[in-house]
Amino acid sequence: MGALRGLMVEQEKGSVKVHRDLLSIPPAVHGAIDYGELERYGIGLEEVVDFSENSNPFGPSPIVREAMMSANLARYPDRECWALRRALADHLACSVDEIVVGNGAAELIWLVGFAFMHPQARVLIVGPTFGEYARTAQLMGAQVIEWRAQQEDDFQLDLLALSVALQTHKPQIVFLCTPNNPTGFITPITTIEEWAVAHPQILFVIDEAYIDFVPDTPSAHTLGLPNVLTICSMTKAYALAGLRLGYALGPPSLIMPLSQARIPWSVNEVAQVAGIAALADQTYLQRTLTRLTTATQTLSAQLAEAGYPTVPSATHYKLIHVGNQHESASTFRSKLLPYGILVRDCASFGLPTYVRIAAKQERANERLISGVKKSSSGTA
Repeated sequence: MGALRGLMVEQEKGSVKVHRDLLSIPPAVHGAIDYGELERYGIGLEEVVDFSENSNPFGPSPIVREAMMSANLARYPDRECWALRRALADHLACSVDEIVVGNGAAELIWLVGFAFMHPQARVLIVGPTFGEYARTAQLMGAQVIEWRAQQEDDFQLDLLALSVALQTHKPQIVFLCTPNNPTGFITPITTIEEWAVAHPQILFVIDEAYIDFVPDTPSAHTLGLPNVLTICSMTKAYALAGLRLGYALGPPSLIMPLSQARIPWSVNEVAQVAGIAALADQTYLQRTLTRLTTATQTLSAQLAEAGYPTVPSATHYKLIHVGNQHESASTFRSKLLPYGILVRDCASFGLPTYVRIAAKQERANERLISGVKKSSSGTA
């Protein structure tokens, strides 16, 4: 937390100034709906199908909605999320002491910064990937080192080259997203184990926000290693994005510092009861994910037929190369928006000629294909 001690206001001649380091670090860019943009286009929220979000398009289980009605809004929520942690421990076959719950995976990433980063710490980020890793490190005054998968390799990781980077840069912390956002690449768990065992001094933060979308993929938490911290999300597969809910898994020696860094009551009562209910309905989860897999395969084939083949991905979200000498990802996105179709411009990932599209329910996917064809031909 050393860097944040400097983030105090400075008074000069009666004015209040924000510390310049904070102002020099831009916010990370994310997808999802920009309500101001829709207003400028004159498009109503109900008219937009958001393919930029990676959540389960079938929504939460019906029992989640029922459980939410039982939440006591007049009572402070459980600061320690005991009931939800017990439900997670039962589901994951681990101890409650190995779990901390947060206000979405994003809060947990920030807690990693508070708990384990210090000024000039070397933080290696495996990119292209989620922007909050780098921003958190920068806010903590850490040194960010990015190792990037290459376009010519379809953004598959060169595991040998990355092993060399670990040896060369000797980071204190590594952020690795698997399945990765936005590429959908899965790093083999055996590789993560090899790295963590070979570098016991490195904290490996493994972001598994999308692992539920890839059945039978083992979690890095099952390795039981003292320097592996796993971050998980309930906003994605369980479709609770509006409530913000995530959790981290690791040995108590890593979980305790995260717990101590949290702000009080960061997870509200509605989110906690919804999380418990969602975990209880695994039948609904598996049924919807099976339907999503079929919808994803169909959509990928249709996009390829329309002239937009997808980059190989293990998940329901795909990268598509749309750029040429006349068009960027931003232009492609802007052409689709008047048709009520929102896709993720990947310029913020350092991929200005790519968009990311996440499959949705079948009728929505058909609307996307229709919009792509119309925008490409220029027809109304």
